[in-house]
Amino acid sequence: MSEKPIRGMLTLDQLKQKVAAEEIETVVVAFTDHYGRLTGKRFDAEFFLESAVEDGTHGCDYLLTTDMELEPVPGYKLANWELGYGDFHLVPDMSTLREASWLPGTAIVLCDVENDKTHDYVAEAPRSILRKQLGAAAELGYDCFAASELEYYLFENNYREAFDAHYQDLKPRGWYLEDYQILQSTRIEDFTAAARRHLKHSGVPVENSKGEWGLGQHELNVRYAQALTMADRHIVLKQCMKEIADRMGISLTFMAKFHAERAGSSCHIHLSLWQDGENAFAGDQQFGPVAGSDAFRWFLGGWMAHVPDVMPFYAPTVNSYKRYVDASWAPTRLAWSYDNRTAGFRVVGKGSSLRIECRIPGADCNPYLAFAAALASGLDGIRNQIEPPEIFEGDIYAAKHLPRVPYTLTQAIEQFEQSEFAKTAFGEDVVAHYLHFFKKEQEAFDQSVTDWERKRYFERI
Repeated sequence: MSEKPIRGMLTLDQLKQKVAAEEIETVVVAFTDHYGRLTGKRFDAEFFLESAVEDGTHGCDYLLTTDMELEPVPGYKLANWELGYGDFHLVPDMSTLREASWLPGTAIVLCDVENDKTHDYVAEAPRSILRKQLGAAAELGYDCFAASELEYYLFENNYREAFDAHYQDLKPRGWYLEDYQILQSTRIEDFTAAARRHLKHSGVPVENSKGEWGLGQHELNVRYAQALTMADRHIVLKQCMKEIADRMGISLTFMAKFHAERAGSSCHIHLSLWQDGENAFAGDQQFGPVAGSDAFRWFLGGWMAHVPDVMPFYAPTVNSYKRYVDASWAPTRLAWSYDNRTAGFRVVGKGSSLRIECRIPGADCNPYLAFAAALASGLDGIRNQIEPPEIFEGDIYAAKHLPRVPYTLTQAIEQFEQSEFAKTAFGEDVVAHYLHFFKKEQEAFDQSVTDWERKRYFERI
């Protein structure tokens, strides 16, 4: 597939010209940690051109072994106190070089993480994990295109105010449900218009934005792309929107479930395989109400079959599982249907636009891991000709006989740990690394005392 030049993306020569004209003075050089957070350094633009373009830079390898608070967590094979917490090599992927329109005089480039001695990809790095699955797709003759739809909640409070208030009693920027409603979304258009504009000028082509179902909840959608490019766009989008909000004195959250009484925030993943410039899912075979190819059918079968094996890659936090509530727009059971929003897997489009939408991941997912899980599962379906179940028509929330997504991170971890498929697809070292990460995340929650406990037990126990 040929793509038009993307506004905001930079070639090396264009960067040199902008640096010489003092239009760009800073280059952010970054990669993502387990949580999907951008991590890295800011370079003087001239020094970046002199040094980092060719040589890359270094970062402490503990960055793939920390918790949310950046505390080094013992027990990882990749990096630990015994090994002295050395460096790994951050290699700029110059195809990701772009202007950061929302930051004056700044460009940004995303990095692959390499072993400092062998210069192989660090297998445990999220971008490496997706690269491996894209390589597996290429071996079968496929490329993968994807899109992720991110939802978020917007608040009048700035981030510092929210922090000081312990994230309690925040004031949403909407005061009634506004799904698709233009009037209420107009009231926050100062933020959303800025986000659309800056994303468009930062190499992230925007399609549209809309109000969502929760109070102050919104969605901003960008154009689909090759899966690695789309994951990169996803990361840039989150960084851009958080930093715009911070500058405007407001805040937003990509938590999967911000409030027990409000809708969760999802990251619906749209995915299709392509071959020789054509959508490999398109075909004439009738499958329920959908005409598609064997590749489409088997990919769907594998994707669905392996959800239990890779669930933590879709729902990585304790909070993720609070989103799976019946009749809340979040999927609770494993079924597929055609254009049915109660389904975990919703098939949409036809012909060259035929694709599978997985509604299971939340807005808290790391896109590299979620895309890799989806791709590994679907490719296994093609290799082994895994048939999906019969199409389900009707209210899937009411179909209590269907298999359910895990209720908790603990359940998901147990299934991930027992999965031979996960070990084969990602490698035993990668699975062990992320098992340790997810278990420590669960352990941190298990040892905490929550507001719910104080409210319930302080006086009345």
